[in-house]
Amino acid sequence: MKEIALYTLDIAQNSITAQAKHLGVELVEEEGNITLTITDDGKGMSPELLARVSDPFTTTRTTRKMGLGLPLLRMAAEQTGGTLSIESTLGVGTTVKAVFRADHIDCPPVGDMPGSITLLLQGAPEVELNYTHRVGAAQIGLATRQLREELGDGISLAEPEVILWVRDYLQEQEALLRDNKGMKA
Repeated sequence: MKEIALYTLDIAQNSITAQAKHLGVELVEEEGNITLTITDDGKGMSPELLARVSDPFTTTRTTRKMGLGLPLLRMAAEQTGGTLSIESTLGVGTTVKAVFRADHIDCPPVGDMPGSITLLLQGAPEVELNYTHRVGAAQIGLATRQLREELGDGISLAEPEVILWVRDYLQEQEALLRDNKGMKA
């Protein structure tokens, strides 16, 4: 994967597959680091699975014998001098935290976070999703709970008009975030 946004999509999809009802995606850019944290309240992992989860030949999927998302994320973070940590409790949920050194030549770009968040929302509109992106002191966010309150009953977050609005809103907010900090997307 070539962008942090694509890692986000892959790891968050694992959360949805693990039957998470609440999903948090936080991206923080500060002090020379880019930190991606994804939290969920899904099935969680046993200590035995957690110990092996970064092995590419360990997967809970039945359709294929390899799971590359976490091993690739670990490799990408560590290539920049960063780290990957995974905390999980069976029946409680999982937290995946990847830290990238932003000034390293191998650091992937953030990429299209609005696109990844929109795809997550479209694919799992029932999940309570909280997304925040902070660059220094400036922050943007999206909470599906607030969207549901504004839209009222009977309107799915997967409706095309809602998805297009969310995508446009996040793109506008990301542009403002970058413009305020003089950074490039």
